[in-house]
Amino acid sequence: MAAGLRGALSLLCSSRWPQGWSLSLGPSGARLAHAGAAAQLQQEYDAVVIGAGHNGLVAAAYLQQAGLRTAVLEKRHVLGGAAVTEEIVPGTPACLLSPGPGQSWWWTFPTTPHVPGFKFSRASYLLSLLRPQIYADLELQRHGLRVLPRDPYSFTPLLEDRSPPRSLLLGHDMAQTQQQIAQFSQKDAQAYPKYEAFMRRMVLALDPLLDAPPVDTAALGKGSLLQQLRNLQTLKPLLQAGLALGQQLPLYYEVLTAPISKILDHWFESEPLKATLATDAVIGAMASPHTPGSGYVLLHHVMGELEGRRGAWGYVAGGMGALSQAIAQAATARGAHIFAEKAVCHVLLGRAGEAQGVVLEDGTEVRSKLVLSNASPQITFLELIPQEQLPKDFVQRIRQLDTRSPVTKINVAVDRLPSFLAAPNARDGQPLPHHQCSIHLNCEGTQLLHQAFTEAAHGHPSSRPMIELCIPSVLDPGLAPPGCHVVSLFTQYTPSVLAGGRSWDEQARNAYADTVFDCIEDYAPGFKASVIGRDILTPPDLERIFGLPGGNIFHGGMSLDQLYFARPVPSYSGYRSPVPGLYLCGSGAHPGGGVMGAAGRNAAQVAIKDFRHL
Repeated sequence: MAAGLRGALSLLCSSRWPQGWSLSLGPSGARLAHAGAAAQLQQEYDAVVIGAGHNGLVAAAYLQQAGLRTAVLEKRHVLGGAAVTEEIVPGTPACLLSPGPGQSWWWTFPTTPHVPGFKFSRASYLLSLLRPQIYADLELQRHGLRVLPRDPYSFTPLLEDRSPPRSLLLGHDMAQTQQQIAQFSQKDAQAYPKYEAFMRRMVLALDPLLDAPPVDTAALGKGSLLQQLRNLQTLKPLLQAGLALGQQLPLYYEVLTAPISKILDHWFESEPLKATLATDAVIGAMASPHTPGSGYVLLHHVMGELEGRRGAWGYVAGGMGALSQAIAQAATARGAHIFAEKAVCHVLLGRAGEAQGVVLEDGTEVRSKLVLSNASPQITFLELIPQEQLPKDFVQRIRQLDTRSPVTKINVAVDRLPSFLAAPNARDGQPLPHHQCSIHLNCEGTQLLHQAFTEAAHGHPSSRPMIELCIPSVLDPGLAPPGCHVVSLFTQYTPSVLAGGRSWDEQARNAYADTVFDCIEDYAPGFKASVIGRDILTPPDLERIFGLPGGNIFHGGMSLDQLYFARPVPSYSGYRSPVPGLYLCGSGAHPGGGVMGAAGRNAAQVAIKDFRHL
């Protein structure tokens, strides 16, 4: 067993990393390091960032660029938080052993010669939301980032009593997309461009709100007249958003507050189209299409852009870890120090209760004037800070945050592409256009999504879960051995705690994965026979491995009561915390989750401003 595990680490060490990076094998495991990083952790910095998730790395790059000596401390052996690439299944499995905790399969395999294995974007798996300013400011392309756009981008095969079954393929060619929709409704085909324009206008209006701290309502009306005028300037993005929406503001207000099913029913009549669009409104959320406020989550997922195309999503060449590596390289090129396997135990506090650095689990103290936490609000304020140092009301609100997660992520290694009844594979087995898409299964109608949610709300994993299936190796063949592929299954709904208080043991984990595979088999016979290995991550696994509270991919629900003024809690939405010198820079802060980088950039700018007044 030990030889097999060491072989796995050896395989990782021999993998190709961007220039200047290496992964070394030591007694404590694998360590990622950059040649430009300090050989030894220094005793003092201007700023310390807790956690090397993408937001923490973005914050570090901006802090260092502003002249602050910055260190990033990551507890795992790999950088990126949930935006990582990990080689889980080797290329030449020799035998199957008993499952390890949190995984379905452990493999042993020869340590030499190195045969490329299956590289997974183990948690987050698509890119769109990363802010354009961050691309430009950090010169991410120069640091190795390469994005693979998808067109078409959405494929929904149906289960129905006809041969072949119908499917819905959506792409950037509006005429072709309308032809696809017309299979189900001519009326919907005509309405779709108007719907897209309606949503685009709302995105453009709200977009500036993502790149600045929320309005500090507590500061309005305080201070000198000059200070009050300056404070009023913070209202500018809100006022601009209202003016941009104009007379249609009430309609857009409805999108933010209503169930997405109500919004989609207004625009469309065909269930496959409505269910496909509704997936973006509930993905990652313990919510049904009938849940009020689910419209905002849909809006959140169409806010991004890829290479200038609004709302587009794509794969990152090399997996999501390649994005984190590019940001890390941008930070180290500016002089930041980044360390893996440096777990923070608690934040150092001065006599006046201000942050003065951090203490690592091995007892090492690292002093700093500023501390930025990329960890969740729960870890930051309930584990790293003594409770008596925080206002009781603040602690209570942090404890009450809704972090329910419906998500189980399953990473699958297969020896061939799935062949769907609605779109069978070519004889040569080569990828077809729909294979590059987000493939939506069990999405024949919104009622199916609601039924899946209802089962989980009662403590039972969905019997027909919502499945988003992606095959990034179609556009990025280097992720898998020749002829093979990596499959990402983003599934919901699964409760964090099962009915009766039962935990997710190995039996429950595999039973749910088998249910998911049975569903895929209905759409693509032969899928189960193609499986080489799988990695099952239930909500507790996502929390244990990646620090996602409750397994929530957003660090907390994206409902209206936990957004903008109220993220993470009211009066503390501007990245500062009750502890002077401590800032929240992760997805638990405004504007929320997704691989966006905005929280890291915004928090860094606030911290830089405060640093200059020290």
